[in-house]
Amino acid sequence: MNASHQIEALREKLRRHEHLYYVLDAPQISDAEYDALLRELQALEAQHPELVTPDSPTQRVGGKPREGFAKIPHSSPMLSLDNALNEGELRDFDRRVRELLKGEEYAYVAELKLDGLSLAVHFRDGHFAQAITRGDGTVGEEVTENARTIRSLPLRLPAPRTLEVRGEIVFPTRSFERLNEERTAASLPVFANPRNAAAGSLRVLDPTITASRRLDFFAYFLFPVQESQSATLKKLAAMGFKVNSHWTFCQDIDTLVEFCKEWEAKRDSLPFEIDGVVVKVDRTEQQTRLGWTAKAPRWAIAFKFPARQEQTEVEGIEVQVGRTGALTPVARLKPVSISGVIVKNATLHNEDEIERLGVQIGDTVLVERSGDVIPKVVRVVKEGARRQPFRMPKQCPECGGDVVRAEGEAASRCINTNCPKRLKESILHFAARGVMDIDGLGDALVDQLVDKGLVKNITDLYKLTAADLTELERMGEKSAAKIVTNIQRSKASPLPRILNGLGIPFVGERTAQILAETFGDLDVIKDADEEELQKADEVGPKVADSIRRFFQEKHNRELVERLRDAAFVFTFQKVQRGGKLNGLTFVLTGTLPNLSREEAKEKIEMAGGKVAGSVSKKTSFVVAGEEAGSKLEKARELGVPIIGEPELLAMME
Repeated sequence: MNASHQIEALREKLRRHEHLYYVLDAPQISDAEYDALLRELQALEAQHPELVTPDSPTQRVGGKPREGFAKIPHSSPMLSLDNALNEGELRDFDRRVRELLKGEEYAYVAELKLDGLSLAVHFRDGHFAQAITRGDGTVGEEVTENARTIRSLPLRLPAPRTLEVRGEIVFPTRSFERLNEERTAASLPVFANPRNAAAGSLRVLDPTITASRRLDFFAYFLFPVQESQSATLKKLAAMGFKVNSHWTFCQDIDTLVEFCKEWEAKRDSLPFEIDGVVVKVDRTEQQTRLGWTAKAPRWAIAFKFPARQEQTEVEGIEVQVGRTGALTPVARLKPVSISGVIVKNATLHNEDEIERLGVQIGDTVLVERSGDVIPKVVRVVKEGARRQPFRMPKQCPECGGDVVRAEGEAASRCINTNCPKRLKESILHFAARGVMDIDGLGDALVDQLVDKGLVKNITDLYKLTAADLTELERMGEKSAAKIVTNIQRSKASPLPRILNGLGIPFVGERTAQILAETFGDLDVIKDADEEELQKADEVGPKVADSIRRFFQEKHNRELVERLRDAAFVFTFQKVQRGGKLNGLTFVLTGTLPNLSREEAKEKIEMAGGKVAGSVSKKTSFVVAGEEAGSKLEKARELGVPIIGEPELLAMME
């Protein structure tokens, strides 16, 4: 047998055993025997590198760590499902289906609702080509190299087909527990639940980390579509995909209700988490006629299981500071097992929630755990003999900065922009497009800069050198030099962008522009009282109070001085607002011939108009360019006048 035939024979043998082990859960050889076959193939491929193919079992883990994930549009939207929270709502769904189908016969396919994250996988000519997360349903992130490491996801199909398969990535319960045990031993924070662990494992930048965690892929949808959902599931299984075997065909609503009740009772017997049952009208032709709402199909629904609850004692209440500076009280609980998971902490959300519950330290409480949701306190069962009330701290426990709670807001916040807990979020906001516009300064790089101590406050960005960046993972010399150039270039940003970048609560792009135009100098804004600040158009008491509190915090005033030392310009030419577009609201859609979105927006606002993000009956005009999207259709539905760039410019002349 020549090398080519020998290599292909080994590959087929390995693929067969992968399918038996990871898809059918019916292994026929030991791990050691599998590893021996894999090493034999690796040795042959090393001798004949010209024979290596992307779908070889040796290529599941390969490629260098990435700098980030590209945003990729889906071939069609990955819509979420409406929920039925009880039997009555499930029967209401059936009634609506029956009425829309005008009495014709129909049936359902009921599938277990796996508690994971959705993934769209593309195959070209029978070979695994691309994997995209759900994202916002329209655009997701490409995680191809990470998904390639999932052994239950085939790299090659039985026939050379081009198609798309959608399914769910799950983290088996035992693997999840083992991962958290390892993280605890290494003094690392543990994952809250298998769903979060699956998402985190799929979105790490290094595929070898994904490969070290045994994720599973369960397929449930196929493009091109089949004649029914039951036929789809059978087809996927025949093609070698792992399909959850616990699905059933339901001829009527009573059978469906019984299936849901059965699996609600048996959910803890599974090797992975489920949080309900997904119900779909079986026949594709009927699905098409039933159609969709703006957010969900009318032919499918998710029946959600009720949350699991247990009683335990509140041993303490501590405060966690989040990425946005919000302080969240967390109940430290006497450990309690809820459906096999040991729960030690539960969120109390905010001061209003603590007051509503009437909970104090020492009380016995009912704790609820529901799927991927962080455990929460439902109610006080028994007041403790020596109960102690909780008080939100006045200073941030992380940095000592002032903690404020704005009128009308539930959350208390640390307003120190450089607080270690909110620093990463502050930098990402500061660098964002439309703010300081520092291209290349994304999540992965900011994580490294902060974690390695290179950036301890925002102004440390301006001390970075290309040499500093090249010491980081996945950073070459050219990329490092480009990012440093982009950082330094941002010093020339005008005052409105600086104000927006500071992260003052309630001060976004528009308010920052108005403040800069009204006062013309950051120092004037910084030292103004509430009455003076309200002289600016659209700045009311709430916003004025937020600005004043922000600049009263000493750490924020120090930040301003550091920016001044870094050669930022704090002055801006005052502008008298008003003009021919006073009182008019515009919505921009599509690509205009000459103006960018930002330029068009600026011109409209300079002429006294307003720019909104969505079309409503209050919209005066929609300005449409090439490839205008759904906003154009909405304008036509509502009868809103549609104009182009020439008409807009003419209105301002």
